[in-house]
Amino acid sequence: MTDARLEELIEEFSFLDDWEERYRYVIDLGRGLPPLPSEEKLDVAKVRGCASQVWLISNLDPDSGHIQFRGESDAAIVQGLLAILIRLYSDRPAHEILNLDAASAFQALGLGEALSPQRSNGLKAMALRIQDVARDAKAAG
Repeated sequence: MTDARLEELIEEFSFLDDWEERYRYVIDLGRGLPPLPSEEKLDVAKVRGCASQVWLISNLDPDSGHIQFRGESDAAIVQGLLAILIRLYSDRPAHEILNLDAASAFQALGLGEALSPQRSNGLKAMALRIQDVARDAKAAG
């Protein structure tokens, strides 16, 4: 499945020559995420499996059936990875979310091998949470 959002990100990353430039760009993307209000940073919103603190909020739009995601992390690189995930997955129906593989997307962006094992585990945990939300929404709908 060709995905327009992923293709757009691939194009953006294609202009970056090395891992250091990609790393800085990921951090810049994270800076663009609006902070979550403190009342939303609850334990239930925390993503387990991340070394840093990550909160992920989801809302299902009952009219469109699309799920919106918002989030925040206390680590700059993780915030950037979260920004990419939100850009890829937010405001889509559950079936589209379930058909988009985060690991493949990050490989296509040239970020897969460059992440430390700890960051990779955190990325997997965030992607799994998004997939779980979509599975729950699909089952309920």
